[in-house]
Amino acid sequence: MPGKNMPSEVSGKPSVFDRFATHASEFVSRAWFFVMCVLLVVIWAPSYFLLESADTWQLIINTMTTIVTFLLVALLQNTQKRSDDALQQKLNALADGLSDIMGHLAKDNPDLEHDRKELREAVGLEDRENTR
Repeated sequence: MPGKNMPSEVSGKPSVFDRFATHASEFVSRAWFFVMCVLLVVIWAPSYFLLESADTWQLIINTMTTIVTFLLVALLQNTQKRSDDALQQKLNALADGLSDIMGHLAKDNPDLEHDRKELREAVGLEDRENTR
């Protein structure tokens, strides 16, 4: 499926971490993963009677959930940022194409040139093109 592992850069290959983050995101976004998490809590709850202290019982689940949450947030943030970057690149391409069309049509309609300049300023096309 094209675009499934979106690269960090348009022309580059995704890094090992990017591929890992993508697979992790796919893994944890499934319904069965959520069911497994619920089952883990259901299995953990009766362990209260096996442990001598309620503090130990709480410490176990708090530590596990904190570690898993911390790691998943980092992985999912990476995936989200790459998705946002890819979407922004597509929007920039659309704005650039629209600007080109408006430039050609501005010959017949001079008011369009002002709108074209506003569009380019709004999406930062001049800045983006100058940094290439």
